Amino acid sequence: MEHYDDLETRDPEERERALFEELPRQISNAKTNAAGWAEILADVAPNHINSREALAELPVTRKSELNDRQNSVPPLGGLIAAGSGELNWVFCSPGPIYEPGVRNGDFWRMGRALYAAGFRRGDIVHNTFAYHLTPAGHMMEAGAHACGCVVIPGGVGNTEQQLQAISHIRPKGYVGTPSFLRILLEKAAEASLDVSSITNAAVGGEALPPSLRDYFRSGGIDVLQSYGTADLGLVAYESPAMEGMILDEGVIVEIVRPGTGEPLDEGEVGEVVVTSLNPTYPLIRFATGDLSAILSGQSPCGRTNTRIKGWMGRADQTTKVKGMFVHPQQIAEVTARHSEIGRARLVVDNTNHVDVMTLQCEVANGSDQLKTAIASSLHTICKLKGDVIFRKPGSLPNDGKIIDDVRTYE
Repeated sequence: MEHYDDLETRDPEERERALFEELPRQISNAKTNAAGWAEILADVAPNHINSREALAELPVTRKSELNDRQNSVPPLGGLIAAGSGELNWVFCSPGPIYEPGVRNGDFWRMGRALYAAGFRRGDIVHNTFAYHLTPAGHMMEAGAHACGCVVIPGGVGNTEQQLQAISHIRPKGYVGTPSFLRILLEKAAEASLDVSSITNAAVGGEALPPSLRDYFRSGGIDVLQSYGTADLGLVAYESPAMEGMILDEGVIVEIVRPGTGEPLDEGEVGEVVVTSLNPTYPLIRFATGDLSAILSGQSPCGRTNTRIKGWMGRADQTTKVKGMFVHPQQIAEVTARHSEIGRARLVVDNTNHVDVMTLQCEVANGSDQLKTAIASSLHTICKLKGDVIFRKPGSLPNDGKIIDDVRTYE
């Protein structure tokens, strides 16, 4: 079977209808069964949230807010639509941020990504993600089990013992970071251990440069990436076509202007905001802090869901100027006051060791009066003075960057 299930090859319009038929039920579930969501969505009528336009009107929830709520209402901030007796784990990720886990089934939906990476029933898989406190090891193990695989719970560290296990048990699949796979291969060569049974790898947690992928391919290992978080589970994954990352079937993804909830057009780089349809942990418009962009068209592999470019950096570009924090949402507020502005970017430099802000604005027909008005808005909102310069429409890079801190301290 080429695809994990029939959902992957649905007509896109059918998928969109199904997602937005399910969304009102998910919002109702969240408001009814999770006190935190009842507060966040107090004025929201679930049945009205049945389109992307309606979804875009809801507030964005950020990881910092999860942290605040979890501190106020431990351990999970009142955002779980299930009783504590229905959970099997509470994990702890750096922050700290706490996440729930359920043993039954593929709770994080990682099976879809592993299947695309070539994992099949009966395969033995060596899992090197951590099982201690963080959920990554369990996330990937549940996905491997959903594919019918047998799992070696390698975890992190103990490189020599892991190599012994690989050489004796002969797994076909590897799960973990690409950098640790390279370490295993290099250490195996030094120790004259045969780890050639590994022919497929599903990696995540860090970037996979093309040169490293080529290195693995030269050793007979096909490596595909997935993108997910401990909170959301799987968000997107590569297929053998390796043309972008295909969205999971259990999420609604928006690309928004960093620091705002404003959806961007296809191809525009912005922050990845995800709504999860997981009934146990219903995250509504959850901002990942990661940058990406929607790709046009469909994957040649036959999967019909929307694709994103993959991880393109972090959206949180907050910086400090003359002792004052400047946030992307403040720059978005400045541009919102002046409809003449297309893209804008605040460049922070330290000419002669003095911090200087310059707001570069794409404007078709600028004037000194408009420049003065924008500078006044910048001062009012950021409480700092800055210069304003006009750029031709389309001249600023399409990289999602709102604040570009180019200061050096040599």
